[in-house]
Amino acid sequence: MDTISFLRQYTSGERNFNRVNLHQAKLTKANLSGVNLSEADLSGADLSGANLSKCNLTRANLTNADLSRANLQSANLSEVNLIGADLTKVNFKETNLSGADLRGANLKLANLLGANLSESEISGADFSGANLQNANLIGSNINEAELNGANLTNAIITEQEISGEVMHIGLSHKWITWAGSY
Repeated sequence: MDTISFLRQYTSGERNFNRVNLHQAKLTKANLSGVNLSEADLSGADLSGANLSKCNLTRANLTNADLSRANLQSANLSEVNLIGADLTKVNFKETNLSGADLRGANLKLANLLGANLSESEISGADFSGANLQNANLIGSNINEAELNGANLTNAIITEQEISGEVMHIGLSHKWITWAGSY
């Protein structure tokens, strides 16, 4: 589906775009709140500054997509593919990212307050300066993830997640809720 047809249908009230192909679509600053894009192909798409709050992107392909400064608050991104995506300054507040693949993604300064990242693959992702306060990281692979300057206050994390070879963040029991130890 081309971008113009997609936006026209969305504007006319259509919200279900399950499995739509929007590969490399230009949707900069689009207001797509509440849209169902589950299993959609949005690889290489430009969604920078877009409003995707409360949307469904379950199992969508967003490989190498640009979502910088997008609003995905309270969205469902379970099992989404975000490999290599630009997620700089994205609002993921209270977003479900369980089972997501974020390998190599750029999440610098992203807001992940209360986000569910359980069972996610985030190895090699850059969370520099990101807000992971109250985030659930249980079962996630965070080996070689960059967490320099990230706010991990009350993040839920277990010893298993930090047992990888490269972890340079200096975690403190004072700031992290250790699953199974409270």
